[in-house]
Amino acid sequence: MWIGNKEIQSPIIIAPMAGISNDAFIQLCFEFEAGLAYGEMVSDKAIYYGNEKTMKMLEFSKDNHPLSLQLFGSDISTMVYAAQFLDKHTDCDFIDINMGCPVNKVVKTGAGSAMMKSEDRSAEIVHRIVENVSKPVTVKMRLGWDREHINCLSLSRKLQDAGVSAIALHARTRSQMYSGKADWSYIRLLKENLSIPVFGNGDVRSVADFIRMKDETGCDGVMIGRGIIGNPFLIRQIADYLSGKEVKELSYEDKLSYCLKHAQKLKDLKGEKLALAEMRGIAPHYLSGMYNSTAYKEKINRMRSYQELCDIVEDFRNELAAYYSSEQ
Repeated sequence: MWIGNKEIQSPIIIAPMAGISNDAFIQLCFEFEAGLAYGEMVSDKAIYYGNEKTMKMLEFSKDNHPLSLQLFGSDISTMVYAAQFLDKHTDCDFIDINMGCPVNKVVKTGAGSAMMKSEDRSAEIVHRIVENVSKPVTVKMRLGWDREHINCLSLSRKLQDAGVSAIALHARTRSQMYSGKADWSYIRLLKENLSIPVFGNGDVRSVADFIRMKDETGCDGVMIGRGIIGNPFLIRQIADYLSGKEVKELSYEDKLSYCLKHAQKLKDLKGEKLALAEMRGIAPHYLSGMYNSTAYKEKINRMRSYQELCDIVEDFRNELAAYYSSEQ
C-alpha cells in the first residue's frame, strides 16, 4: 500500500501508545516484522519550547522504519511549527495528528478526541500542516465524542480534502475510553467512502482477530495497540500467516528471554531507574497465562534493580521447566 509517496510493505501497523512506544519497544516490533510503527504522541507546545524530555522522545534508531511520529495539540501556529520541526529535524517517514486520545488532560486543551468536535477547524489545522511539510500527513481518530455524536465519516471526508494521506480509526467513542467493544462497522464505512488508505484499530489480540478485521472491513492496514504489550510475538505470528508460513506459539523460554531483552533495551535507552519503572507495568504482561505467574508478577512489582528482574525471571524459568517436566 502507498501512503502519500511512501510504500508500506505490510498491513501490520503498530499503534502509538503513551509510555510504551519508545525506541526500545519499536525495535522489537520491527524485529518481528511490523509494517509501520508509530512513536508515542508528543505535544506541539513541548516541541515549540524545546522541552528536553520531548526531544529525546523523537530519537529513534536508524533501522526503525517506516516510522510515524504523532503530534497532539489544537493551536494552528504551534501545530504547524511542530510539524515542520518533525519534517526537517527528525528521520520519521510520516507525521500523524492525534484526534483520538481520550484522556482528560489532553482533551481539556482542545486536543486529542476534542478535535473531533470542531470539524472545520481541525481540517484547517491539517490543511495548514500539509501545506507546510514535505512528508505525508496522517490522522488517527475515534468514532466521535460519544454514541450520540459519531462523526468519523464526515470529518474523514474533510481531512481527505485537506490533504491527509491515510486515516486510522480506533472504533470506539471518546466516552468509551478503552472499555466496551470496538464497532468495526465504521472502519468499513470509512473504507467504502474514502480513496486514501484506512487503518482499523480496536480489539485485535490474535491472528484470528487480524483476519476477521481485514475480512469484515476491507481495511488497508490493521493497527494493533494493547494486544502487543508483553506480546510483540503476535506481530511475527501475523507476518507468518500473511506469508503462508506455519503460525507457531513461542515457548515460555523465548517469551521470558524477550522480556529481559525489552528491559535491557529500555535500560540502555533511559537508564535503570526509569526502565524499571516502566517494566513494572510491562513485564507482567510477558508472564500472563503461564503457570503460577501471579506470584512472580508480584515480585516484579517490588523489584529494585535490573539484576533483580533477571533473577526473578530466571527463578520463574526454572520453576516452569520443573513444572512442564513433571507434566510429561
